[in-house]
Amino acid sequence: MPMEKDAVREERPATVEQQASGNDFHRDGEMGLGTVDIERIEQVYRKLDLRIIPAFWTLYFLCSAIRSNVGLAQTMNIAQKHDLASELNITAKQISTGLALFYVCYVIFDLPSNLVMTRLSPRVWMSRIVIAVGIIGSCMAAMKAAWSFYLLRLLLGVVIAGMWPGMAYYLTLFYPPSRTGKRIGQYFTAAQVSAAVVSLVSAGFQKMDGLQGLVGFQWMFLLYGLVGIGVGISLLWWLPDRPLPPGERPDRTGLSKWIPQSRPALTGEDALIHYEDLTRVYRRPRWTFRDLWLVVTDWRIWPLFLMYFGVVGVGIGVQNYATVIIRGTNADLTGIELSLLAAPIWIMDLIAILIVTPFSDRFHHHRALFFSVPVCIQIVGLLMTTYAGSIANPWPRYGGLLLVGFGLGPTVPITMTWTNEIFQRRHGEVGVAAASALVSGLGNLGSILTTYALFAGLAYRRQERADAVPEKYIGYGGHPLPVDCQCRGDDALAEVCG
Repeated sequence: MPMEKDAVREERPATVEQQASGNDFHRDGEMGLGTVDIERIEQVYRKLDLRIIPAFWTLYFLCSAIRSNVGLAQTMNIAQKHDLASELNITAKQISTGLALFYVCYVIFDLPSNLVMTRLSPRVWMSRIVIAVGIIGSCMAAMKAAWSFYLLRLLLGVVIAGMWPGMAYYLTLFYPPSRTGKRIGQYFTAAQVSAAVVSLVSAGFQKMDGLQGLVGFQWMFLLYGLVGIGVGISLLWWLPDRPLPPGERPDRTGLSKWIPQSRPALTGEDALIHYEDLTRVYRRPRWTFRDLWLVVTDWRIWPLFLMYFGVVGVGIGVQNYATVIIRGTNADLTGIELSLLAAPIWIMDLIAILIVTPFSDRFHHHRALFFSVPVCIQIVGLLMTTYAGSIANPWPRYGGLLLVGFGLGPTVPITMTWTNEIFQRRHGEVGVAAASALVSGLGNLGSILTTYALFAGLAYRRQERADAVPEKYIGYGGHPLPVDCQCRGDDALAEVCG
């Protein structure tokens, strides 16, 4: 197929010896052109970085905050009984159900959303996602009962589906596969910064408790949602649309004539150099269902799915339940202290991304190593969080959470980059769109598993008499562990249990 031939050609950078000799050049692997100065190529991609990465970072920061702030709401103003469960009069099991419903919709709609993005304007589709997420996030401030919590979590999963794989697909329109890993890592840091900042800022929202009749977490939902709507609208001007061959003008017929037009990502000589360096993007065959079937049946997608399943399960578990887990080890901590202690977990995550992902691009033939080592660090952290320390000294468990955060950092960006790298070569544009959506969507089944493994509240406390109920399970990262709060005499855990 012509598409596969175009996709299989790769960028071939100059060797060290050629650069040392002063003959710096870039050989275009897709057009077979002669030589282009490497520094000039780098300038073009730096211009693209300045246009795309800040926009992606901002939208991902806000969407991550809106998606995950339910975890903080579980312990915000808990001493005043103004936490999520108390305000909505729901149980821990119902909170876990609401969290899981989000991922059910995310899994179902991830692939369709990404395929729609390949046929429409990627810029407009990303803007639609962020605006819808902001609207749903704002509405969460009005939740009054379990049914409204369930409904809004379902809708949030529907509208945000396709965002993460869509961002990975969008990058392939502007960069060759070997350049995407570092950039995915750059905007993925928004999730870590978001988790840390939201944890810190939630301390301020707890001080707003009761203002204008709203509790602290309602102010958090409302304000993040409103900011998200504003950012989503701005993306119509901020993000560039699909690149066009030099001299070609975008189609402004139909509904597109009513949508604001953003300025091109590159113009003049920059656009020509980019055209020569990445011709695959500009010669875009329309995919068919046969092409899609070839992607779905490619065996390479399933190892990537398993990788994503494992790491995202741990990540979402920590994101949704960090404050609950910390409180389980020390019930004397206040809601504000819990929020502040959750932030360093994501700072460790951020540090690992900044350290590891550039090297995983530089030595991209060894991505397996850059994935496996952080996973081992996660495992050590999980074991420490579960078994280290004591009732009198719970801080080693908190140290385990910090290790989990560090190990999580580079794993998701590396998995998505590897997916792009493998499937773009073999299946072209539809390969990237479908494979990234399947890996991300099906991989979030791990989020559903972890959500139910980590919640506190099904059957909670073994009684010593005949009316005993089964022991409660507090799992971690998809590995449930029995914790008998009374028998262990752990008052802190007993409070979380019951």
